[in-house]
Amino acid sequence: MSRDNMWMFDTKVIHASQTPEEWQSGSLPPIYQTASHKFDTAQELSEVFAGKEAGYIYLRLRNPTNDVLERKIAALEGGVGAVATSSGMAAVTDTVMAIAGAGDEIVSGNSLFMSTYLLFANVLPRFGLTAKLVETVELAQYEQAITEKTKLIFVETIGNPKMDVPDIAELARIAHLHSIPLVVDNTLASPYLFRPIEHGADIVVHSLTKFFNGHGSAVGGVIIDSGNFPWPLEKYPDFKLSAEKRPDAPFLDKVWREIHINFGTTLAPFHSFLTIIGLDTLALRMARHMSNTQKLAEYLASHKKVRWVNFPGLPASPSHEIAQRQFVGKGYGALLTFGLADQEACFKFIDSVKLAYHLANLGDSKTLVIHPYSSQYVSFTDEKREELSIPAEMIRVSVGIEHPDDIIADFEQALEAT
Repeated sequence: MSRDNMWMFDTKVIHASQTPEEWQSGSLPPIYQTASHKFDTAQELSEVFAGKEAGYIYLRLRNPTNDVLERKIAALEGGVGAVATSSGMAAVTDTVMAIAGAGDEIVSGNSLFMSTYLLFANVLPRFGLTAKLVETVELAQYEQAITEKTKLIFVETIGNPKMDVPDIAELARIAHLHSIPLVVDNTLASPYLFRPIEHGADIVVHSLTKFFNGHGSAVGGVIIDSGNFPWPLEKYPDFKLSAEKRPDAPFLDKVWREIHINFGTTLAPFHSFLTIIGLDTLALRMARHMSNTQKLAEYLASHKKVRWVNFPGLPASPSHEIAQRQFVGKGYGALLTFGLADQEACFKFIDSVKLAYHLANLGDSKTLVIHPYSSQYVSFTDEKREELSIPAEMIRVSVGIEHPDDIIADFEQALEAT
């Protein structure tokens, strides 16, 4: 058993993949900000290109700083390996394109990050790939949507911004019954709260921009392969070469060799470095994030001007029971939504906050607020926003790690201003 596997999570986020002996005794990896790497002989470069020898050729292929981040995150999620990408959306796109193509179908929960929804609903069909969107927590709908053409099931651990929580273990059972992989976007939970692979998921994706980085200083994504899915060749014949090249992780080989390096979705080494720094405090931050969110949710639920609060940590949430069981009482995430009288009240609230930042991100150390109806979803029709549970009266909050009393005081004065 490696040291990485022996450590508790809080230790692993700091020490996994650390090799100071390879970094001139530095406690952090160097930033290899170089487009390419020099070779002494033609034979040496030829052997690395052929895969006979390990080495670095060109940034779009591999990079030493990125490798450190990939190994660390694979250890945190319990995967056999990872590929770091230029954004969370790059991770989602690379994953789907590596598994499915023209004429194929995917089945996904409909509670999705806005750009993932648009990718599935509007972009993939242009390439002959059909995405069937079902109610995220209605397991029977997944079963009904699966056909012989279905190549994967996709779901988010916690829906953004619907705040619904699907049963990952049951979805894995359904997927494997039909010999297809389950792909889980674990961004909102982070591996501190939940590790989908331990519940049967085959592939995990993240936006590194959020909790992994934690400071809003870098953009990135990552794909983690569990190494568990068998990729039956009768259903996935184009996995034959990858199964031969890397039998322990055919998907990782395929997504890297065919999609990632050819689509050019490489993460900048400097952004990898910033994310590695952020990871040191992931466990501490997530504990505080979730504790603060629970307190803020309970405060808002008792406020006379707040019409409703949607957060899995509240007993009134339809997802409370499954979240409590799935997250084993550790917490319920750090995102919540709440409703005021109307859009005008939401605008007044946002204009009145003094501590919280108004911007389009989440997972930052700072508390962030946004009005999704008029921002991320401004181009959606009213009917589509209603279908996706994006009402004009809703504010989304990414709760930071400030002192909870200060967060609540800021919300109190902003609510009074409405």
